[in-house]
Amino acid sequence: MTVKNLKDLNGLNDKNVEELASIGISSADELKAALNDDAKVKEVIKTLTGVGPKTVANWKAQFEGEEPKKEAKKEAKEEPATEVVEAETGAYTVKKKPELDDETADALAKRAIISGRRPAFKRQEWYRYSKLGEKWRKPKGIHSKMKRCLKRRSPMVDIGFRGPAAARDLHPSGFEEVLVYNVDGLEGIDPKKQAVRIGGTVGTKKRMAIEDRADELGIRVLNRMV
Repeated sequence: MTVKNLKDLNGLNDKNVEELASIGISSADELKAALNDDAKVKEVIKTLTGVGPKTVANWKAQFEGEEPKKEAKKEAKEEPATEVVEAETGAYTVKKKPELDDETADALAKRAIISGRRPAFKRQEWYRYSKLGEKWRKPKGIHSKMKRCLKRRSPMVDIGFRGPAAARDLHPSGFEEVLVYNVDGLEGIDPKKQAVRIGGTVGTKKRMAIEDRADELGIRVLNRMV
């Protein structure tokens, strides 16, 4: 298959063409050259909406004259499920992502690693008295072996267990969370860096109004009803 224009590629829509133009790619030849550069491929995947590594691999195959076999199978499988996708609005919509600098993105990745190996901090003698519960409390007794950090005692909260400062207080997606209780709370929010979380005391009617207004402003809602 010969690719003369960008729209000849499977899975490339008008919005993707505009996004390619924003990174200096306006023709099929320029895109073909970009797909042979690993750094440029990462930039393409990061910039284009709904485009991942599999789509890029199919584009490479099309430039080389091969038929995108995986796309054909995918279309055949998705045909009977078309009605389900339409009924469940937004079921397969790609969630909005923040615009992060390299430092913040690296900090989020490091925080995920640190969180995975961080121990569970439980209060002193939580296993002995059920009424204490497991919620952390600092040991304060002058004879406390846990406070003196003796061997075979539960770990204590320490500053060394903290994550990177650049990723602190950020949502796992990378957004800065903003708590809102009404539509007016959406004003002044930067959709590129901030996302909203609707307060737990907000009713259904007002919550729907907040979500509709957030969609108009392009703001991501972290705790949507659906």
